[in-house]
Amino acid sequence: MKSLLIIGGSGLVGTSLIQLASNSMNTFFTYNNNRHKTSKAKGYFINLLNNDGSISNLIKSISPDIVVNTAAYQSVDYCEEEKNMAYLLHVKSTEEISLACLETSSKLIHFSSNFVFDGKKGSYNEDDHPNPISYYGKTRLDAEKIVLKSSPKNVVLRTTVIYGWNKNSKFTNFVLEKLKNNLNVNAFTDQYGNPTLADDLAQCILKIISTDTNGLFHAVGKSCVNRYEFAKSIAEKFGYDTKLICPTLSSEKKQIALRPENGCLDTSKVENELGFHFCDIKDGINQIYEEYIKNNKINF
Repeated sequence: MKSLLIIGGSGLVGTSLIQLASNSMNTFFTYNNNRHKTSKAKGYFINLLNNDGSISNLIKSISPDIVVNTAAYQSVDYCEEEKNMAYLLHVKSTEEISLACLETSSKLIHFSSNFVFDGKKGSYNEDDHPNPISYYGKTRLDAEKIVLKSSPKNVVLRTTVIYGWNKNSKFTNFVLEKLKNNLNVNAFTDQYGNPTLADDLAQCILKIISTDTNGLFHAVGKSCVNRYEFAKSIAEKFGYDTKLICPTLSSEKKQIALRPENGCLDTSKVENELGFHFCDIKDGINQIYEEYIKNNKINF
């Protein structure tokens, strides 16, 4: 039985991956701020910012067949203001993880972002030249290069706007909480991305493991939409008043870091090489709605 270590296992993708992978693999995970309690995998507290060798020592002690690194800052603006912290988490910790995986012959599957692109073109494929316009995007690109250079067996997955039935699903939870209380939701109309279901990402990772695939892939949902369209689709499915979703320009809100205007990614490569298809927002929202009903309409 293969062994799997998930770095950032208490996050949105990590929890989904634990749920799916633990059925067929010996699964381990790390957590930091949010402790994830599960009987399906063994967890370890690790602070990647300490730079104390703890993550390297853990990888060497477990010697997993696969390491999945989902750890990253969620706030692009924080990374612009706290460049040293962004560099430590996105670049220095990736160097340490990559080196440890090389020593243990572990396959590293590393998460990156559509923010490696400037957003002027849209529908980016893996051959398009990256041009990050924020420090967040720059550090994510630097990390990609480290992972791919470290070993030919490694994988980088660029993704964006991850959501699901989970307390860590930031945007969907924000929208539903506002709508439930009959409050307006200001949502951008001028920034486009691909909402990506966390369970899809977990399934895609299992497919990569089973086929021993390597290289760079765009792993995102099929729909290229702005946040206004995404929020409106959520309201429609959950039966809330769509008039509460207010179209807003990003210039109306103070944002420290620049964002790609059109950061949508093309998924042809993952479809052709892996035969894996991510769902669109209609199917994805249907899935979280079904979980909502299944859980007796428990609030997010």
